[in-house]
Amino acid sequence: MNGYASHKDDHLRRLRRIEGQVRGIAKMIEDEKYCIDVLTQVSAATHALQNVALGLLEEHMGSCVVDAAKAGDDEAAEKVQEASAAIARLVRS
Repeated sequence: MNGYASHKDDHLRRLRRIEGQVRGIAKMIEDEKYCIDVLTQVSAATHALQNVALGLLEEHMGSCVVDAAKAGDDEAAEKVQEASAAIARLVRS
């Protein structure tokens, strides 16, 4: 079971909202809206995606990493490395 399973519906709801935001941005470009207004919406969608990512990361750390650490095998180190790599990707984005 994935760490986010208990919040799956919440994540899907947020992602569908973001999908709507992105469609709205595409429509703004089609309608040749003012550049700054488009950039403002891109920023909002980016921020919303980052919030989803942070939530998923928190759930991963609280379940997958913790469970692997409790097991105490090589999987624990692997899960910590995966989490570190995910954090690094988020920081760079």
